[in-house]
Amino acid sequence: MNRHSALTLLAYGFPALPLAALTLPVYALLPKHYANLGVAVGAIGLALLFARLWDVMTDPLIGWLSDRTRGRFGRRKPWVAAGLPLTMLAVWALFLPTGEVGLAHLVGWSFLLYLGWTMMFVPYTAWGAELSGDYDQRTRIAAYRDVLFLLGSISAPIIINAVGAGAAGQEGEALRALAWFVLAVLPVAALLLIWRVPEPPTPAPRQKIGWKRGGVLLRRNRPFQRLVLAYLLNGLANGLPGQLFLFYVQFVLGEGERAGILLLAYLVSGLLAVPLWLRLSARYGKHRVWTWAMVWACAWFACVPLLGPGDFWAFLAICVLTGSVLGADLVLPSSMQADVVDQDTAKTGTARTGLYFAIWGLATKLALALAALGLTAAAYFGFQATAENTPDALFALTVIYSLVPIVFKVAAVALLWHWPITAEVQADLRRRIAARSHDAPDGAEAA
Repeated sequence: MNRHSALTLLAYGFPALPLAALTLPVYALLPKHYANLGVAVGAIGLALLFARLWDVMTDPLIGWLSDRTRGRFGRRKPWVAAGLPLTMLAVWALFLPTGEVGLAHLVGWSFLLYLGWTMMFVPYTAWGAELSGDYDQRTRIAAYRDVLFLLGSISAPIIINAVGAGAAGQEGEALRALAWFVLAVLPVAALLLIWRVPEPPTPAPRQKIGWKRGGVLLRRNRPFQRLVLAYLLNGLANGLPGQLFLFYVQFVLGEGERAGILLLAYLVSGLLAVPLWLRLSARYGKHRVWTWAMVWACAWFACVPLLGPGDFWAFLAICVLTGSVLGADLVLPSSMQADVVDQDTAKTGTARTGLYFAIWGLATKLALALAALGLTAAAYFGFQATAENTPDALFALTVIYSLVPIVFKVAAVALLWHWPITAEVQADLRRRIAARSHDAPDGAEAA
């Protein structure tokens, strides 16, 4: 069993913190800031959409290339090192623009930022899956990374408020503060990762797998199909309330000025609950505990339509109770993904971890893109963010915020209820992989 020290896992998880701190400015601050600089709002939306579509090509390509990288520095480290300067350069140009900037500036540097992010993050997550072949240790490794990712998500609004840039119209100052934070922390974290965290030896592939055959094998990996679909459905279930949260708090509860407290309660409870999910998954199994967590979230989300104006404390309790599931949603699927890759490796003799994690990354982005339609659906039923709303419009907003996600989570639970890769099955897969590696001829050529 590969049990790494806490210091090694902290070094592994550290880059997730500054990378997570980039998500808030890219999604929430950049569009507003560039609109203030004179770029047309419609053009900004299209620019960011095309930048996300760019990921559809680069994610699987980078995952596939990193799987095939061979050299003295391993498969993942060269990609993290190469993506670092691209990411830092794009952050500098996008967040700290000088002189007159226009649409071309936003488009070009957004494309470079997403490319640099992908070059770092896809090999980085694949690296974590390869640090250990043990069923429970994988959950521990994912926990270190995802807890630090969550801390990075929390740190962004804290930094913005600490420099007094949380008000409307101060997006430029907020971006400046976050840019300096990322530019200071990300290179330190990446260099510590490369220096301190070992990369397992690159396995010699038993056969050459081209794109066509690789696609066939992916489609035949039934646990992969079930997990990626459950991951997408649960991501959509989380994305819908995430997008509609501020609108629900302001227009239904009438607590817009205390939305920050509610959001912080949700995130912090998710962080504090991670040790509980780790302990439960070690005893009962990852898939079983994740399904329990989703059912728990559904039970509390079902109470939301009973709330109304003045129910701040009741909704705060719901934020804490549903937020506790966030830790399970982050850690357990990441660990299960590594187990699914084992099934592919045992069958083919070729580790394609980077490609698998790239596809899961695409599922995450697709879920966020589909969740963005939640506000469109609410508008279809009459909800307006800048005018008085009818009771029917507010009810529609509440249903889309709280009850529609339950449907998606229940579907995800159904997909995972009879999950085939238990701890015993995964241990057998690792024995088969080890036997294949032992039988491989010395000096086998890389595909």
